[in-house]
Amino acid sequence: MKHSFFVSLALTTVLFSCKSSTMDSDAAGSFESVETIISTEASGILMQFNVEEGQSLKVGQWVGYVDSIQLYLKKKQLEAQITSTLGQKPDIPVQIASLQTQLQEAEKNQTRTLNLFKAGASTQQQLDDINSNVETIKKQIEAQRSSLGITSNTLNRETAPLQRQIDQLNDQLVKCRVVNPVNGTVLSKYAQAHEVANPGKALYKIAATDTLILRAYITGTQISQVRLGQKVTVQIDDGEKKFRNYPGVIYWVSDKSEFTPKTIPTKEERADLVYAIKVRVPNDGYIKIGMYGQMKL
Repeated sequence: MKHSFFVSLALTTVLFSCKSSTMDSDAAGSFESVETIISTEASGILMQFNVEEGQSLKVGQWVGYVDSIQLYLKKKQLEAQITSTLGQKPDIPVQIASLQTQLQEAEKNQTRTLNLFKAGASTQQQLDDINSNVETIKKQIEAQRSSLGITSNTLNRETAPLQRQIDQLNDQLVKCRVVNPVNGTVLSKYAQAHEVANPGKALYKIAATDTLILRAYITGTQISQVRLGQKVTVQIDDGEKKFRNYPGVIYWVSDKSEFTPKTIPTKEERADLVYAIKVRVPNDGYIKIGMYGQMKL
């Protein structure tokens, strides 16, 4: 009895997924994909390029690089210039160390003279002189610190343009790496390793094949039956007089009619004007770009 149940279940599954070719379809068309042409942003020899037609690539996958040795050497040169320039910056603590020592000695004399003055063993003139000496040394330290700070800031400003050049070189070095930007399958390859690459040169074409687009056509009498987000059933040929079914969602409807493409049959064969629609269809690997498909609203 269990055996009969499973046989019935299997037959039901087959009948559902593979219907006869006589199923009435409302629209037909061919499958297409969103294709992206990947180009290089750098100029130079394409030193390595690991891409083959039919290869599946992931977002962020590194596939090659353009020769960047000259950019790297230019960057090292600028870094050396920055190091040399900053090496001229004064060491402020060292430069004012002698004045700091003089100030400490003057402040000791100031304290000693003040105590002597309070004891009547020193004159007002002596106290005034030592106070003046302390203030003079303090002003010398402030002036020296200000002068050295200006010199240091000037050298920092001189290195700023060099640092911006390094930032530009870093950006160019990043662009020398060829990194795949989208998930998909490589459809065409336009370059080979060791060829000269220039900015904008196409390297390969890639398309996401996990979800394909059925571009189908409906007649003017069917347009009222179609809405964005509508779920439909899409079919592809699955052998002799059989079809494979897929769920699809209408995400685009043309707002202008056009003449029926010669290669696309419609429900009403005599219709001269049709409307294009696009249906997203999940792909299990059986649907191929350019394959014929039909749909039921």
